[in-house]
Amino acid sequence: QVQLVESGGGLVQPGGSLRLSCAASGIFFRQYAMGWYRQAPGKQRELVATIFSGDYTTYADSVKGRFTISRDNAKNTVYLQMNTLNAEDTAVYYCKASLGPLNYWGQGTQVTVSS
Repeated sequence: QVQLVESGGGLVQPGGSLRLSCAASGIFFRQYAMGWYRQAPGKQRELVATIFSGDYTTYADSVKGRFTISRDNAKNTVYLQMNTLNAEDTAVYYCKASLGPLNYWGQGTQVTVSS
């Protein structure tokens, strides 16, 4: 059974930082591309960052220079370090594991940026 469990969300002030984690089980983790997505109220889910099996990374323009995606294959975990957060980053953040036609999603973790 595949499970992706996100953690690390919460309430943070503008300009603050959070680190999200997504722990995977039931998959051969190192083979999968891992992505972080987010969905704000009333908006479509959008891709934030991706890290591929060879550690190549991509980012949405809105988070470049502020967010960093990384992975620890020994721990089957992908991380999203988020710095200089602003109100527009408020959303539910989801991780996704992808390998060919296979796609698995976590349940999401809420990030709220507010003073």
